[in-house]
Amino acid sequence: MGLRIKTAVAITAVSALVAVLIGLVVHHRTAVNQLDTARSDIDQRLLSAVEDHAAGFDRPRTILNPYRMPGPLRRAVEQGKRATYLDRSGPEPTLWAATRLGDDIIVIKHAYTRQDRNLASLDEDLWLAGGLGTALAAAFGVALATVVGRRLNASARTAERIADGDLTARLKPRGGKDEIARLIHSVNTMADALAARLQAEREVTANIAHELRTPVAGLVAAAGLLPPGRPAELVRERAQRVRSLMEDVLEVARLDGDAEQAETDVRALGELTRRAVRAAAAPGQEEVTVTVVRECLVETDARRVERILANLVTNAFRHGAAPVVAEVDGGVIRVRDGGPGFPEHLLTRGPQRFRTGSRSGLGLGLTIAAGQARVLGARLTFTNPSGGGAEAVLDLRDAVRGTP
Repeated sequence: MGLRIKTAVAITAVSALVAVLIGLVVHHRTAVNQLDTARSDIDQRLLSAVEDHAAGFDRPRTILNPYRMPGPLRRAVEQGKRATYLDRSGPEPTLWAATRLGDDIIVIKHAYTRQDRNLASLDEDLWLAGGLGTALAAAFGVALATVVGRRLNASARTAERIADGDLTARLKPRGGKDEIARLIHSVNTMADALAARLQAEREVTANIAHELRTPVAGLVAAAGLLPPGRPAELVRERAQRVRSLMEDVLEVARLDGDAEQAETDVRALGELTRRAVRAAAAPGQEEVTVTVVRECLVETDARRVERILANLVTNAFRHGAAPVVAEVDGGVIRVRDGGPGFPEHLLTRGPQRFRTGSRSGLGLGLTIAAGQARVLGARLTFTNPSGGGAEAVLDLRDAVRGTP
């Protein structure tokens, strides 16, 4: 149950409870006042009847020495009291008044039906007013919950956009100093601080990589001058690895910004995939099987697509296992391997740079692939199929321009 429904239900329940309590209080006070008024009236009539009886004149509705009268009233009269009593034991309620005058008991009684009907009519009005009030409160609760829910949903959507990497997302401040206004201010403050921190991180990373380019290039050149032998091969291999890593760091820094733009042209996706897979193949590495289910033409940046596929294939061999298969189906490219699958953190949060793990390594290869896909306006997703292994899916269907 969402917060909107909970708020509306709570307001409606409280309104209904208040309506019932008010109805009970009004019913009780009206019944008490009504009975007090009737008792006062019949008591005055009893006093007049006593005076008339003492003067030797009896009114038609005056009862002398009745054979039957309510027990509580008889006991009160026998004790010398002037009393009234509401009797509801018969088919209709009756209000009695009695007193003793010498040896005689003077009694007056009056039907209480009209008062009961008035009270029942009042109860109907109270139920109607309570129902209408509860309905209005429910409508108000729904409206209030809708307004609050929209503001909270807007905050949640903005936070999700920030979490997805859109550091320009902000909430529009509104007047007021309530909790939601504070939440909006806190989300915007958090986004500003996060954007500033990430920008500083990018600048530091890019600066370090730039500063390393010259010494790394010199290291690679010096390694090439070493005399042939196993030690020289190891030095050259490590130097090339450092150079590749430095280039990856620079590429990640560029992709973090908004300056990267795709240069598109129309290509056959199947042929583009074959070329990318061939370029990514390492010496002595098993070949990647490329299957074209449906060929299509896409308008995209071929260099960036090749970079994405090369990183996916390299990651499959480095952290997965053969066989590695690339399948082209319309505008969708699937790269599968037979390894243990992607780690859980990658499936839930996506590629993260410098995150070590059973498949992610430093996280730069898949991070670059995700960044290049973002520049292309494509979707790159990672799953672990039920049959085992890992599968990366590059969705370029928005770029499809027909068939060759």
